[in-house]
Amino acid sequence: MIPDALSAFDLGSNLSIIAPALLAGILVLVTHIPLGAQVLKRGIVFIDLAIAQIAALGVIIAGSGELDPQGWAVQAAAALAAILGALLLTWTEKRWPEVQEAQIGVLFILAATAGLLLVAHNPHGGEHLQDLLAGQILWVRYQQLLIPALGTVVIVALLLWFNERMSRLGFYLIFALAVTASVQLVGVYLVFASLIVPSLAVRNYPERRRLPLAYLIGIGGYASGLLLSTIFDLPSGALIVWCLSLLAMLVYAFGPQKTATEVTTH
Repeated sequence: MIPDALSAFDLGSNLSIIAPALLAGILVLVTHIPLGAQVLKRGIVFIDLAIAQIAALGVIIAGSGELDPQGWAVQAAAALAAILGALLLTWTEKRWPEVQEAQIGVLFILAATAGLLLVAHNPHGGEHLQDLLAGQILWVRYQQLLIPALGTVVIVALLLWFNERMSRLGFYLIFALAVTASVQLVGVYLVFASLIVPSLAVRNYPERRRLPLAYLIGIGGYASGLLLSTIFDLPSGALIVWCLSLLAMLVYAFGPQKTATEVTTH
């Protein structure tokens, strides 16, 4: 099977498909890796799943009105849904901080099941849900990247401007804006993997090396996943998640390890 797949692989034509998809992945990684580090630091790991699912719910609601999937109306609906979710999570963290992670989980389940209910009578509903979860990154085209690229510039500028001075509300709102565009490009699963997996792998490294290593893991995972998915005709989103995770395991395994005393004190 492997030799047949390799012999049928046309490097030129497949690279023309992979290039915009890889660029989409890099745009996602630019904002999601620093945000993922903040998520781990704040101890709210599943916020990305919740906000991504809420943004996806906004896309489903807008899609029920037969709007252009790539149009401004759908983007606005996704952004509005994500921002409302962020505002709600800001309020719940202030009101009941001791159970914030549980509240994030409940919000994720509510958004996910609301999406199921909304597409229940849609003959293409299952396919639409799968696209939002697993993504269709391999079919991204350059013209779809203009809005996400502009959003990336704005989000990076905000992250650099606020740096460590970012409030709880500011973090949630910036997070919501970042997830809004990425969930439509790469899907909910890759949003979560891009945020958490690279940052998780480099957490024991010296601080100055964490970001560069995390970006190398991310780019390597996207590039290898896209390449393998075109060679073996496998779902690109799922394969990228696995490639990201395997690279992260290797980087973590060969990196510095905390001693038992350090683990206890933390």
